[in-house]
Amino acid sequence: MSEALSVVMPVYNEAPHLRGTIDALFESVGRSDFMAELVLVDDGSTDGSAEVATAALDGRLPLTVVAQPNRGRFAARRAGLEAAKGEWALLLDGRVSLDADALAFVHDRLREDGRVWNGHVAVDAQGNLYGTFWKLIAELAWPDYFAEPRDTSFGADEFDRYPKGTTCFLAPTSLLLEAVRSFRSGYSDLRDANDDTPLLRWIADRDRIHLSPRFRCDYRPRTTFRAFVRHSVHRGVVFVDGHGRPESRFFPVAVAFYPLSATIALAALRRPSVVLWVTIATSVSASTLGLARSRSPFEVASLALLAPVYGAAHGLGMWRGLALMMRRRLRAAGCLP
Repeated sequence: MSEALSVVMPVYNEAPHLRGTIDALFESVGRSDFMAELVLVDDGSTDGSAEVATAALDGRLPLTVVAQPNRGRFAARRAGLEAAKGEWALLLDGRVSLDADALAFVHDRLREDGRVWNGHVAVDAQGNLYGTFWKLIAELAWPDYFAEPRDTSFGADEFDRYPKGTTCFLAPTSLLLEAVRSFRSGYSDLRDANDDTPLLRWIADRDRIHLSPRFRCDYRPRTTFRAFVRHSVHRGVVFVDGHGRPESRFFPVAVAFYPLSATIALAALRRPSVVLWVTIATSVSASTLGLARSRSPFEVASLALLAPVYGAAHGLGMWRGLALMMRRRLRAAGCLP
């Protein structure tokens, strides 16, 4: 039986990646029994992303373009879901290429095996130092799954043990809309919000989330130093919003980070050599983990060189996240305008 699918794609200055993303989407749709449409939400792009996507699609699928000022990925996805016509919705980012058989696999399992599917996201590092680091972050963070990728599922109790995200995520449109409308961030500006962890935790409380290497996509990571640092800071900001909550098993880590990092910063002010020793310790610890997990020499080098940079940038992001959270609370209490 054919299913109506709305592919909701938020884009913000993603023009260089969109042709590959759309070509892969079209091929995967064509191999499945989905009747698909593309809902593209242009979130204030300045590089002509919507025009590039329209030209790349070239009428091969029904297309709806929603244009809005830059409000962030969460607001863009919400606008796309509200414009979606299909019973099912696939959240798909502009840097992601679906595997050719991914939609055929998941289509045949929606009714029997489960109605909520998280994509198996493989980072397409292509030998790039920064891309390799992003690949390792995912694989080392969830070793139980990536050591043996398999068909599985998880609910709220196992939520923090499995990779998940809205980069590639398929569920009933009605369920996603309900989750979006129930979403609450600790920040006033949703452009800073963690737009996947709280959302998916809400879904996992109600429906098991399924995961399979056969529902796979490739993600093209940021591959320059400047983009790496900016994204690392952003990940620190969203980490606080997503895991600075008691229901997350990373909540104690988030809480402990602040006194620990403040102590290191004060020590560094009194003795600048502390910075060097912390950098060396971070590099050695990361590379030792890579060696213990039998990673290649290039991967170990990526960890050794970039872990200190990532740690510092992520930490700055966490401090910014705390400031954003406190600002919102002070405003709510009437202490700030």
